[in-house]
Amino acid sequence: MKREEIVASLRADLEPWDIIVIGGGATGLGAALEAVTRGYRTLLLEQVDFAKSTSSKSTKLVHGGVRYLAQGDVSLVREASVERGLLTRNAPHLVRNLSFVIPTFSWWENLKYTIGLKMYDWLAGRLSLGKSKHISKAEALERLSTLKPDKLAGGVLYHDGQFDDSRLAINLAQTIVDKNGTVLNYMKVTRLHKDELGKISGITVRDTLNGGPDFHLNTRAVINATGVFADDILEMDNPAAPKSIAASQGVHVVLDQKFLPGHNALMIPSTSDGRVLFAVPWHNKVVVGTTDTPVNYITLDPHALEAEINFILTTADQYLAHPPQRADVRSVWAGLRPLAAAKAEGHKTKEISRSHKIIVAKSGLITIIGGKWTTYRRMGQDVVEKLEQTLVWKPTETATRHLQIHGAIDNVNWEDPWYFYGSDEKHLKHLEASHPELQEVLSQAYGINKSQVVWAVREEMARNIEDFLARRVRLLFLDAREAIRIAPAVATIMAKELNKDESWINQQIDSFNKEAQLFLL
Repeated sequence: MKREEIVASLRADLEPWDIIVIGGGATGLGAALEAVTRGYRTLLLEQVDFAKSTSSKSTKLVHGGVRYLAQGDVSLVREASVERGLLTRNAPHLVRNLSFVIPTFSWWENLKYTIGLKMYDWLAGRLSLGKSKHISKAEALERLSTLKPDKLAGGVLYHDGQFDDSRLAINLAQTIVDKNGTVLNYMKVTRLHKDELGKISGITVRDTLNGGPDFHLNTRAVINATGVFADDILEMDNPAAPKSIAASQGVHVVLDQKFLPGHNALMIPSTSDGRVLFAVPWHNKVVVGTTDTPVNYITLDPHALEAEINFILTTADQYLAHPPQRADVRSVWAGLRPLAAAKAEGHKTKEISRSHKIIVAKSGLITIIGGKWTTYRRMGQDVVEKLEQTLVWKPTETATRHLQIHGAIDNVNWEDPWYFYGSDEKHLKHLEASHPELQEVLSQAYGINKSQVVWAVREEMARNIEDFLARRVRLLFLDAREAIRIAPAVATIMAKELNKDESWINQQIDSFNKEAQLFLL
């Protein structure tokens, strides 16, 4: 993943691509991996960094979706449950089985949630992560020692998956490259080109990182997988295209582990805004969220609203014996969900299905919207199959159902702060052995060394401080103040790797500090 070499090669490449995928989040990465493993010459382009937007700001769950079952969306839960099981096998270094406890406060809740979750288990079939069961008040408090005991009747235990979203995105990008595909971040599509029949034949792109003139790429097909920005590409194709996205903002706060010790997650099935709320152990912290706020303005850097933060803290206060205060929040982030807009007016965003939707334009542009991280692989399969049908290409078979993702290893040590590198960890250790100066610790509390910065630049296409501190390691999401503290050291290391000067370092630090303010209370 040598970015500058790839860009230079692209500028001189006149051979048509089979498929160009626009968008480097979960959906685009899934589509590109599906395409390249079916034998297509595939290029993926992302306007900023991989998973910069929605795909790095999830609740960190690979789940069937308990609340969708309550809404009666059985087919979505079945699909997601199957994909959850496949992902635990395909990326075992990033996805693990996590026990969830729903606290109950009456015999009726005990019965309702126990029956509902038995159906949840059944839908997963052989790919189930474990059987749900009713547990006593004593066991509920043993598993969640900081839960308020008042009026507690017991609980229901069930299983879902947990993962690291942006690390999966990076590993998917690497898998695409391993399979002879091409991926590029900071490459913005500025125009779609059509032939004399009005069909997509190429695109114009701009290197937003290093500049230079825009250039043209020929292609047989384009997949628009840009999430909340899908309408921008649809309008580029057809200025009269109707809106396809109903964006919803979800906010999460991160707390120290003392607020929920151990390895069990808390699921609150009914809150004042009608959503479920999770408190999930993650990287020795606790992620609490999410909210559901309809938004009209779509941006790469949404910010958490005071009402959303207060909602999360107030809801946590109702369940935790030692309720968190604003001063306890280590990081807060906001992400936008790319929901497929409902046809009927008046739907709240939490009522709009997370099922994905594929739109075929007259030009042959294929757009995929909606969906969620858990179903990224199935979304990729569906959109490539739709492309083949639409363009009357010879049908091919999916090769991703049992495909191991880059880095996959078994017997993961989840206590190792570098666990998410999987099989790449040995290469990092070799790098440190060859260059002992890279063993220097940047953050003792979070196990971050200089070698990781160098690795991220050389092997993971990180090109600025935020790429590294937000998405190659998750420090900005775990402890924004600690991320700000080590940012100057990270910038210095990156500057040496990228052959940048002192002014670049200063600009990077200033830019990152401004971005990090969005993660601070």
